[in-house]
Amino acid sequence: MSDPASPSNGDGTAAATPVVQPGHSFPVVRFFYAFGFGIVAWLVFWVAVVLGIVQFVVVAINGRVNEELRSFSASLIRYLWELLAYVTFVRDDQPFPIGPFPKS
Repeated sequence: MSDPASPSNGDGTAAATPVVQPGHSFPVVRFFYAFGFGIVAWLVFWVAVVLGIVQFVVVAINGRVNEELRSFSASLIRYLWELLAYVTFVRDDQPFPIGPFPKS
């Protein structure tokens, strides 16, 4: 009779114990990258807020949007998305400075 605590395949033989694959362990390197990219994302967020305020002042003075600032802000927001997507495991590609900077 088999031990009730040991796993069984149903045919009386013991089931194989799952082995942790090397790629399935805790991703220590990714954790450190994610931590660093999280700090960069925090900084990029505040830069985007400041650029939004600057754009608002430009619109108040000139009556129209500065297209260069608008284009750069759009690229910055895409970069912020890439940073947060990497940190939250939505994507595996590392963002700038390891990967390319997003274009508007």
